Amino acid sequence: MKGRLISLLKNCKSIFHLQQIHSLIFTTGLHQDTHTLNKLFSVSIHLNNNNYFHYSLSIFNHTLHPSLFLYNLLIKSFFKRNSFQTLISLFNQLRLNGLYPDNYTYPFVLKAVAFIADFRQGTKIHAFVFKTGLDSDYYVSNSFMDMYAELGRIDFVRKLFDEISERDSVSWNVMISGCVKCRRFEEAVEVFQRMRVDSNEKISEATVVSSLTACAASRNVEVGKEIHGFIIEKELDFTMRMGNALLDMYCKCGYVSVAREIFDGMIEKNVNCWTSMVTGYVSCGELDKARDLFDKSPTRDVVLWTAMINGYVQFNRFDEAVALFEEMQVRGVKPDKFIVVALLTCCAQLGTLEHGRWIHDYVRENRIVVDAVVGTSLIEMYAKCGCVEKSLEVFNGLKEKDTASWTSIICGLAMNGKTIEALELFEEMKIFGAKPDDVTFIVLLNACSHGGLVEEGHKLFHSMSCIYGIEPNLEHYGCFIDLLGRAGLLHEAEELIKKLPDQKNETIVAIYGSFLSACRTYGNTDMGERIATALEKVKSSDSSLHSLLASIYASADRWEDASKTRSKMKDLHIRKVPGCSAIEVDGSGNQGGVGDFSSFRSKIGLPT
Repeated sequence: MKGRLISLLKNCKSIFHLQQIHSLIFTTGLHQDTHTLNKLFSVSIHLNNNNYFHYSLSIFNHTLHPSLFLYNLLIKSFFKRNSFQTLISLFNQLRLNGLYPDNYTYPFVLKAVAFIADFRQGTKIHAFVFKTGLDSDYYVSNSFMDMYAELGRIDFVRKLFDEISERDSVSWNVMISGCVKCRRFEEAVEVFQRMRVDSNEKISEATVVSSLTACAASRNVEVGKEIHGFIIEKELDFTMRMGNALLDMYCKCGYVSVAREIFDGMIEKNVNCWTSMVTGYVSCGELDKARDLFDKSPTRDVVLWTAMINGYVQFNRFDEAVALFEEMQVRGVKPDKFIVVALLTCCAQLGTLEHGRWIHDYVRENRIVVDAVVGTSLIEMYAKCGCVEKSLEVFNGLKEKDTASWTSIICGLAMNGKTIEALELFEEMKIFGAKPDDVTFIVLLNACSHGGLVEEGHKLFHSMSCIYGIEPNLEHYGCFIDLLGRAGLLHEAEELIKKLPDQKNETIVAIYGSFLSACRTYGNTDMGERIATALEKVKSSDSSLHSLLASIYASADRWEDASKTRSKMKDLHIRKVPGCSAIEVDGSGNQGGVGDFSSFRSKIGLPT
């Protein structure tokens, strides 16, 4: 009878038939027979869907002594249903019942640990595996490496990898992909090169794709070319994933023409291939070629639409970005928050308030969640368009506020002349528990500089390293020196300039310029000359610095020195850059330079 029941279970095709067989199992007294139960449960899981999962659970719960096979099947089922906490509880129950997990159990358990980001639980399981001696199993050790990589602990991944005496191809792949996941791209490239020398394992698609991803991220085109050559030399099966990884690598490294040759030679292309090429053309400013490919793409997902819209935004072609956004809606493609953020960023850069309001209305009407990312973009847009009260309204309405949100609203208040309110909000930020970053301090120091708050600026600058462990960079020094210069504390500012790191960095030119301006304001010609002499070590064609020095001489009635400075500008072929203004007319941003207001005149109906 048992053999007949097993045969019936093997041929079972529906949950209805399964229930009938289950009844027969009960009537024959085999409902606690391990072999029969294993087959019954296996079929129930195989036939299962969301409506009948409770049936499988019922079989398991009515089994007096579930076998490891039953536990493993149920653990796998919970993993597929994303019930990670329940899965881990079941794993602990398995051990309490005196069963020992095998190499089929651990991969799903460790993936669940990674998903819930429970490092402590992962180390506890690792200790248990070590005690049971299963740590030498390739399947288990590779699963632990992958778990630690997902948890961002590349040190643990490296340790486990180094302890494996004979590594299989999966071990190498997990090590390379682990470095990529932890953003240790150069290490990933090194591991790939080491694999080629030390291992006889065949290099797989997964290895190639992970290694090319690392090359793309680290802009290591030389190793990328080696991998490309290796694919051709070893006549590896050229898959679409490999092709897309090559396209991405060459595009990110600036070799778009090489990427295009590969793209044109690919027999099959998916939407990722088209997206890589469009993004590549956008990155090098060839928007017309990007649009041509975009229009030719047989299928377009939201990522491809975002790439093209981002391209227009990046190069301030706002009208085309909006037109494409509208076409996207007509075609029934639902935009995601990243497109909204891109459009809002463009509005912020151009100061086009009406467009910004329209996008905000679109967000509300389409019930797009205003999370920290979208909220920060709205805050920035309204602040840069001068509507700081609207920025505060958006900020106060955010359910979750991250460091970027706090920094954005503080910046918005500061740039609109509300320095005291910005500093008060920083105090709230600390009470809230959000940790300021280097950008937050640039914003705060800049606010203090424009607000003339010397004491507050001092405290903030010194708290960076003392309290928050953030080492000031050139931008922080620049803001602080600007604060001291505006306050007339020129000697303190000069001493700080002498301590600046990387004196030959061109970024330092702006700092010298700020200080020269302070020297002109306070009429300190000698100090201005010293700074100008020091500045000669930094090769710069910045006209403002030479103009400032000439103005300092002129203010001190040293007309001959002023004339010499301007003559030097001519000898070095340095021209003063004309000023430029931007205004919004009829909802569109318009720019005009000194002596060139034709675009403004035409917009308001005056002769150009």
